[in-house]
Amino acid sequence: MQIKYTLPILAIAGIAFAAFSVINSNQPTPIASAVTEPAAGPFKSYIAGAGIVEAQSQNIAIGTPLPGIVKTVTVKVGDHVKKNTPLFYIDDRDALSTLAIKTADLVKAKAEVAVAKANLSDAKSLNDLAEAVTDRRAISTEELLKRHNFMMIAKARLESADALVQQAEANIDDAKTTLKRLIIIAPVESHVLQVNIRPGEFAQAGVLNTPLMVLGDLEQVHVRVDIDENDAWRFDKNSKAVAFLRGNRDFKVDLSLAYVEPYVVPKKSLTGDSNERVDTRVLQALYRFDRKQLPIYVGQQMDVFIEAQDYSTHKESENAQDSKGAL
Repeated sequence: MQIKYTLPILAIAGIAFAAFSVINSNQPTPIASAVTEPAAGPFKSYIAGAGIVEAQSQNIAIGTPLPGIVKTVTVKVGDHVKKNTPLFYIDDRDALSTLAIKTADLVKAKAEVAVAKANLSDAKSLNDLAEAVTDRRAISTEELLKRHNFMMIAKARLESADALVQQAEANIDDAKTTLKRLIIIAPVESHVLQVNIRPGEFAQAGVLNTPLMVLGDLEQVHVRVDIDENDAWRFDKNSKAVAFLRGNRDFKVDLSLAYVEPYVVPKKSLTGDSNERVDTRVLQALYRFDRKQLPIYVGQQMDVFIEAQDYSTHKESENAQDSKGAL
């Protein structure tokens, strides 16, 4: 008797479970709440743009004009360096050897000058003796000509030796310049933002994806704002601008315009939003603010809002005035 009712009960339970599964799977997935609330525009009409914090001097990517093994790194991240302060040294043993060779060449060239001067003095003495003979029968015209030509040849050899000395001195200056170029110095007074090279590593010359060092003047920072080309016509240099710190909209600061780069470029700084277009061209405006007002670092993103005129309201007002004028 129990077996008779067991199968129907199991069937009913299976149907009930299937119905529950279907109904539960059709429920909408709850939307996860935002970790932090996004910043809202403080103006009635505004232009919104993503801003990247950078040094006032812009971020200076330090490279080396000559490749080689790094011998010494003299700075670390966060250091404040004066202009012409050595940042790191490239191995200079080969350049020192070249300088020693060039120095020896200079010594040899100067010795050749001394020999040439002695030969010229000897040739001049012989020529003067021949010319001092009053009786031309005592010495032939051919002998006089030979001694004069020998003196001219000695003079030319002295000039050639002097030229070799100048060439040797120039070679030494070139070798010293090469040694100076192996010492990478700070181009301006700034702070060390990144150090991507270590002693013993090979420093490659040229433009690198990751610079050997990054410097920047942090006494005052700029925020580089990307303004979409579709909003560029609404941008006004005299408009107010406010920046909010990413991650905490309670931190905000008023901005003052530093300058605008009047060349529209492809957008490079991507925010990662799903609706963001990567083929957008942007007008870049740089604003300044006091770094002490915000706990911010170079390279950090900010949400920037620039006040813009509400042209729709302005257009409606013009249309209303035109209608009154028509009446």
